[in-house]
Amino acid sequence: MLSGFDIVIFILFLVAVMAVGLLAGSKDESSEDYFLAGRKIPWWGVAGSIFGTNVSANHLVGMLGVGFSIGFAQSHYELGAVAALLVLCYFFLPVYLRLDIFTLSEYLGKRFGNASSLLYALILIILIVVQMTAAFYIGSRSLNLLLEGTSLELGYLGGVLILVLITSLYTVVGGLTAVVWTDVMQSVLLLVAGVMVAILTFAQDEVGGFMAMMARDAALPAAEQKMHLYQPASHPDLPWSGALTGLIVLHIFYWSTNQYLVQRALAAKSLQQARVGALTGGFFKLLIPLFSVAGGVAAAQLFAARSVTAAPDDAFPVLVNMVVPAGYGLVGIISAGLIGAIISSIDSMMNSAATLATIDIYKKYLRPDADDKQLIRIGRVVIVVIVLISMLLAITSYDPEGASNFFLVVSRQSSYFTPGLIAAFLLGMFYRRANGKGAAVAIISAPVLSLLIELAYNGWLNAYLGDIFGPKINFMHRVFVTLLASLLVLFAISRASGRDQAREQFMWAEAMGDELKRLPSVLSKLAVFALGQLGLALLLVQGSLDQTLLALASAVFTAGLFVWHVARYRLQESLWREDRLLAGALSGATMFMMFIFY
Repeated sequence: MLSGFDIVIFILFLVAVMAVGLLAGSKDESSEDYFLAGRKIPWWGVAGSIFGTNVSANHLVGMLGVGFSIGFAQSHYELGAVAALLVLCYFFLPVYLRLDIFTLSEYLGKRFGNASSLLYALILIILIVVQMTAAFYIGSRSLNLLLEGTSLELGYLGGVLILVLITSLYTVVGGLTAVVWTDVMQSVLLLVAGVMVAILTFAQDEVGGFMAMMARDAALPAAEQKMHLYQPASHPDLPWSGALTGLIVLHIFYWSTNQYLVQRALAAKSLQQARVGALTGGFFKLLIPLFSVAGGVAAAQLFAARSVTAAPDDAFPVLVNMVVPAGYGLVGIISAGLIGAIISSIDSMMNSAATLATIDIYKKYLRPDADDKQLIRIGRVVIVVIVLISMLLAITSYDPEGASNFFLVVSRQSSYFTPGLIAAFLLGMFYRRANGKGAAVAIISAPVLSLLIELAYNGWLNAYLGDIFGPKINFMHRVFVTLLASLLVLFAISRASGRDQAREQFMWAEAMGDELKRLPSVLSKLAVFALGQLGLALLLVQGSLDQTLLALASAVFTAGLFVWHVARYRLQESLWREDRLLAGALSGATMFMMFIFY
């Protein structure tokens, strides 16, 4: 519970966020300044904004709640993101930045025509509304538990309104520049708050530290253990087979083809700065499993020892009130970190929805001759409308007393639309004969295919596959099968309807230019990586070698392939800013975690 000093810190943070946003906001009249921060963001701004945009209350509250109720397998949501970040940096970003686009729907417009572009813009705006609604819900719910019993107690409706007012003010006025700099500020506080809660939780006598928590978990019957990454393929929420297939698909959508994440990289000073920023954000992502998800497992042990019960979505605020001493400002810092996590995602989604609606709908279809002042004014109006819709949905469609894992609910809600979009981007980048008709049909049909696959499995296929994948299809498995079906639809229709050679210039091969000569070397290293990791994984499953040794071997082997590649083609930047070495270190650290928490 917040005390007097905590309340002061909390209020000062809210004032500071609004002040930074308003002072840092775009002062120019250019639409590029408003929507893309003038393309002047340095690598550290990209890193802070990408991390802040991604890591919302979903991670401080939602992921801790899933760790609390299900276990460490939730970490796949963070570890798998690294693969998608590499795809963004080395496959998608070179194309996006070469074309100098504002939005990713502009890319689909150039590659496939207006139909695919419009479909992308409309679907993304819908998904942004869904995500913002969830952010308002979990933010208000958590905030009110922290403020309970204080003079700041707001109620669920009041919490939603406060979030709306704070985020709308500087985002409407300052555009992406305001969003980026407030995101950087909030990312630092978010990390401080999350790590602080984890340290205080592990320090409780009933937990006894991270290693003691691991040992206590290992002593439980296998079915009750939570500190493992890989759950059975039949697990209803986090099956290992889904985490390594469908969840990777969702990661690629989220990190490589999602407007409100990629927009930060589009605003970077250069491709190299964008890559370094995105990869640096990836290192921060690896901290989430260690303090949020593992903190949730520790919270479950602590609550059991103290006979405390809580719904998964309430585990974080209940834990804060239990382990953080009041009166020293710590609760105020943590509460500020929580509100900052929420704000940093909401403001990013606001700006991206405005960019899509203004550039891809208003300017293209309603006012092609609109000048910069008109575009900025419409962007501000769109933000207000989107916020009002999300606010009303948060108030009417969510139960502030609900007991479900909202993180998993939101993931399922969004996953019906994404496979068709990913199919369009993948084949648009890498298959010359892909055309606009095939892309549009694949995007439109994906939700229908998703539902048909779900109905088929749950209706009669489970009689044959139920023993392996469970009685009902997990949404990760459904996403992967839907992607395969969407790729097939796009491929078949494109083959049947002929080529559009004028649009084939907007592909990855054309964007890479002379660097394409390195492709055979890259593919050979990927093959070596796959075979090497497969061999190490088989040794891990068999238990024939020490787990820590295998984890170290996997990390060194992975990082070594990047070092080999850099040594062959020489450094392009100073050692610490060479993006390929950063990619190697990040990949190696990720593989270590995937082995050590087997």
